Amino acid sequence: MEKDEPLKYHHLGIPTEEEKPGETYLDRYGFFCTDHESNPFGIQWMRFSPDCTLPAIVQTVPHAAFEVENLDQTLVGHEVLIEPNSPSKGVRVAFVLVDGAPVEFLEYEDR
Repeated sequence: MEKDEPLKYHHLGIPTEEEKPGETYLDRYGFFCTDHESNPFGIQWMRFSPDCTLPAIVQTVPHAAFEVENLDQTLVGHEVLIEPNSPSKGVRVAFVLVDGAPVEFLEYEDR
């Protein structure tokens, strides 16, 4: 990732074992999550099913998420935890490991 590439804070993902109001189940990934826009702090609660295949570190350690202009370019030089994928129409996401913590990058088609 280039040092001058703009990063825009998107949300903080926090793993939990507690059911949260308004959570949605993402069958493809095997976890429940809340909408980060449902609170003024941008927190997305994530609760993982026993059969979730996402990396253990993503299931147990909070992550910061940032919007980027070019996901593929941003990933260069990083240890990729979750390859680029599209959890919903118009957005691509990927997770990397940064100093032992997961970081999520999101690229939107229409922004």
